[in-house]
Amino acid sequence: MALDRAKFRRACDPSKTLVFANADDKKYYIDFASVRGSEIIEELKGNIIDFFDQPTCALFTGHIGCGKSTELLRLKAELEEEGFHVVYFESSDDLEMGDVDIGDVLLAIARRISESLEDVNLTRQAEGFRGLLAATKRVLFTEIDLKATAGILGNKVGIDSSKKEVSLSAGIAELTVTAKNDQTLREKLNQFLEPQKNKLLESINQELIEPAIAKLQTVGKQGLAVIVDNLDRIDNRQKPFGRSQQEYLFIDQSECLMNLHCHVVYTMPLALKFSLDYETLKQRFGEDPRMLPMVPVQHRHGQERAEGMELLRRMVLARAFPDLTLEQRLTRADEVFDSVASLDRLCQITGGHVRDLLRLLSEWIRAGKQLPLSAEVLERLIRASRNDMTMNISQQEWELLRNVHQSRRVGSDPAYQTLIRRRLVFEYRDDDGSWFDVNPILIGASELDA
Repeated sequence: MALDRAKFRRACDPSKTLVFANADDKKYYIDFASVRGSEIIEELKGNIIDFFDQPTCALFTGHIGCGKSTELLRLKAELEEEGFHVVYFESSDDLEMGDVDIGDVLLAIARRISESLEDVNLTRQAEGFRGLLAATKRVLFTEIDLKATAGILGNKVGIDSSKKEVSLSAGIAELTVTAKNDQTLREKLNQFLEPQKNKLLESINQELIEPAIAKLQTVGKQGLAVIVDNLDRIDNRQKPFGRSQQEYLFIDQSECLMNLHCHVVYTMPLALKFSLDYETLKQRFGEDPRMLPMVPVQHRHGQERAEGMELLRRMVLARAFPDLTLEQRLTRADEVFDSVASLDRLCQITGGHVRDLLRLLSEWIRAGKQLPLSAEVLERLIRASRNDMTMNISQQEWELLRNVHQSRRVGSDPAYQTLIRRRLVFEYRDDDGSWFDVNPILIGASELDA
């Protein structure tokens, strides 16, 4: 059967996260652990299983788009196979990422836990928690405002207006959904919750998490694990008191993040690895954050990394022929690309950044209009991407980029954080540790060779 071009392009959608538990998505999954430096998901899973009866807390970081969400959904599926009840959610759905406080995060976690457990009636009581929510609402809303809010949010968060008492998750959502979209209410909410954070944490632990774990264990579950994804996407703007938002949340409020009485995994902004307080962060959490680096397409001294290139080829061909074996996919590669060299060029130029590879491949399928895809079209797209990327790079940044390209290192200058956040610099791992290089799209820019 001939390759369906439209289906192939849909399979390359860079915005779609693979759900490991989904049989169709699993056909596209490639395990890059062998070239990324360690079995990160195995380490996270092993820590939770080994300490199943006591809380654990882990941080997980990496470039946005490098595949963290896919790996975390794999972790969810594998923990569920081990008998854990797992709550996974994308925090960007609940939080305004430009303005995040610890109260927001705790409420979001409480909402998602209670929502996942409502079908087994584990959150019906929680009187102290409900009292805190009621007090918070009285501070934020007039009675008229609250009724209007509940009416507007009813369909969105599952509020049953015919009942006098809404579910706990819907009660929390009355606050979080409204505050996310209203800066004034968000400020009032955080001003009220900041001095209440210890009480809020205590209520979540004693009235939600601990009863939930006890009930889950009676039905044969090992425990409760919460995976908070997308928290690495919070902006690094300055708080009014001068602290960066990322440092405030993960360092200043680390005690709250760590003291939930269940297993928790948070995604952490990569920029914090380069903070002057990074050692403080590691000491407070008791271990190093797990880092998911790029898939290496070359060694640190420039030679091609054959294993990384091979796995990326497999990823691309799996998107084209998900129902075929590896050997069958390889025999049909010429239906997709005009040459193996064109496929290799795609893998090399995206530097092992999975989402960038899929984005460029999707654009190539669109622009190429027919299969097999030609090298000429790919080079045109590469030039356009390079032009877009270089337009906003300053002379000072070019100097830093040249230093990275020559030394394979980054310095302590905060400007390096910006380069990494903008995906102008990638981090890789090998047996000797971390090394860095510029995004390969920039290779060929005259400014890099100046």
